Amino acid sequence: MNFLFLTGLVGIIALMFSFLTGRWIIKKQVTNQKLNEISSYIEQGAMAFLRKEYRYLTVFIVVVFVTISLFLSIKTAICFLIGAIFSILSGFFGMKVAVKANVRTAEGAKEGINKALSFAFSGGSVMGLSVVGLGILGISILSIIFNLNSEYITGFGLGASSIALFARVGGGIYTKAADVGADLVGKVEAGIPEDDPRNPAVIADNVGDNVGDVAGMGADLFESYVGSIISAITLGLTLKITSGNEEALYPIMLCGVGVLASIIGSLTIRYSKGDNPQKVLNRGTYIASVIIIIFAVVLSKYFLGDYKGFIAVLSGLVVGIAIGKVTEIYTSSDYKSVKEIANESKTGAATNIIAGLSVGMKSTVIPIILISIGILVAYFSMGGNTSPMNGLYGIALSAVGMLSNTGIVVAVDAYGPIADNAGGIAEMGAMDKSVRKVTDKLDSVGNTTAAIGKGFAIGSAALTALALFASYAETVDIKVIDLLNPLTLVGLLIGGMIPFLFAALTMEAVGKAAVKMVEEVRRQFREKPGIMAGTEEPDYSTCVEISTEAALKKMILPGILAIVIPLGIGMLLGKDALAGLLCGAVSTGVLVAILMANAGGAWDNAKKYIEGGELGGKGSESHKAAVTGDTVGDPFKDTSGPSMNILIKLMTIVSLVFAPLIAEYGGLLLNLFK
Repeated sequence: MNFLFLTGLVGIIALMFSFLTGRWIIKKQVTNQKLNEISSYIEQGAMAFLRKEYRYLTVFIVVVFVTISLFLSIKTAICFLIGAIFSILSGFFGMKVAVKANVRTAEGAKEGINKALSFAFSGGSVMGLSVVGLGILGISILSIIFNLNSEYITGFGLGASSIALFARVGGGIYTKAADVGADLVGKVEAGIPEDDPRNPAVIADNVGDNVGDVAGMGADLFESYVGSIISAITLGLTLKITSGNEEALYPIMLCGVGVLASIIGSLTIRYSKGDNPQKVLNRGTYIASVIIIIFAVVLSKYFLGDYKGFIAVLSGLVVGIAIGKVTEIYTSSDYKSVKEIANESKTGAATNIIAGLSVGMKSTVIPIILISIGILVAYFSMGGNTSPMNGLYGIALSAVGMLSNTGIVVAVDAYGPIADNAGGIAEMGAMDKSVRKVTDKLDSVGNTTAAIGKGFAIGSAALTALALFASYAETVDIKVIDLLNPLTLVGLLIGGMIPFLFAALTMEAVGKAAVKMVEEVRRQFREKPGIMAGTEEPDYSTCVEISTEAALKKMILPGILAIVIPLGIGMLLGKDALAGLLCGAVSTGVLVAILMANAGGAWDNAKKYIEGGELGGKGSESHKAAVTGDTVGDPFKDTSGPSMNILIKLMTIVSLVFAPLIAEYGGLLLNLFK
């Protein structure tokens, strides 16, 4: 157990580093009072939303805690509670600093891109290291307390997944309702710049960047990180490759090394110089990855007695980096896909949307092939041809490898919304145009890094869900998935439908909230003509309230369905139907997630490409069409898409946690016909 103490210590080091980085950011004084005032509006709106969201989640946590205590065990319920609390904290810590880093990034942009990048990335690194610090600390402590008993530790994953889904959906609805409303009325109808202080929805839009893309994303990646480790522990404990629990300890120790590697990579970015922020961010990520690869070799030999585990881990890490690069190719304005979407904007919004959907659909091909290759390499490298369980353990290790550098991946991802906020603050604070030029460059890179982060999360979701599914099958004693069994086939069809239903509910929620936002902004422009003249202050608070109420009300149904549907299918139709449901959900969920994330990112950067002066620039017909495309893409990439990977893992881990109950009492509906 000394190894678990070491990984727990690494988690504490990460949290301390995160705390010190946060203090360094906050100590930087901002002398411009106008900037401080704008930043305070954003901070107040973000914290008010989180307080209300946490009150809703408290009710959910209590209900699930009691349910698990009654039907499973109090130990599993305690692990669930800790997982839920740690998930909340991971988002809260990151956002608390992000709302301080945004204004300091805007201030730093006066000194050039390196200073601005340092503040934006440092703010993101607080989130990244909080995620991995809390994740590895929680798993280490619970593994020590419960002696690596996966029956209880899976509760920690359930807590993380359930809260992540609510946080991602709620934050996504909030941010996109505000963003769509601000863009449609402000940019298209009123013809004012993005983040213009005259737009009543501008504060809500900037608040949304924090509650959706920082707090929601932090909970999302916390869930992915924790889920991958738990799946490897669960499968590792079923194997007897070694004489002890080395199979379970290997992924935990590897992630401990990954935390330290992320700290080193973060430091190289923070103190790097260069005019290309994308290259600086990539360099830090690659440095962290190289460190992990070196130690993966050593740890594989030490814990498993050979290098098979290393090959499985390497396959995941390589596939993760490759998916990130493919995502960059499809979503960055440096490549042809985004330029083609921008070019299609010359003939209107319809052709822009057609081009964006086409790019999103094409972008599913290579990631799926890469994931498939990663699965096969991991499976057979661990001897899956002679021992299927060993092969499935290899797939779990592959997921761990893909997420072993989560600390720096999340930091790079969270940097994006901070840079975006900095640009908004610069615009509202009427700073020099050179400042906005710097923040726009950082923001454009941030769109790509955010898409890359989503790619990592989606790829790991497929691998982790497969590993968790294997643990479920082992628990309920399913040896073969029989598609000739009508129960399995029914489950498969229902599972394949769920991601589409989920996407529909979340898109609909954004659409309805956006309608209210558009009506409110139009009302203010109509009833307060002094707003456009600059003689009257917009009512920002009403727009903030519209987004808040919509997000909190509309996040409940999708979140509950993700838990109730697998339990309902398992209890009514039995374990085989539930197995089919999980297979169907993973298959369509991964594809929908990739399509939405990449199409949305490509639409966004096509708009920014035109705003950079191409094809007529801002205010042109091409720009108006691109804004419409970006508006469609907003809920794609920031609400529905990123929620898919949580959805498929949440349904799988719910099935695993309640597997003993389903194995004993499942199939109640079938029993009526016996």
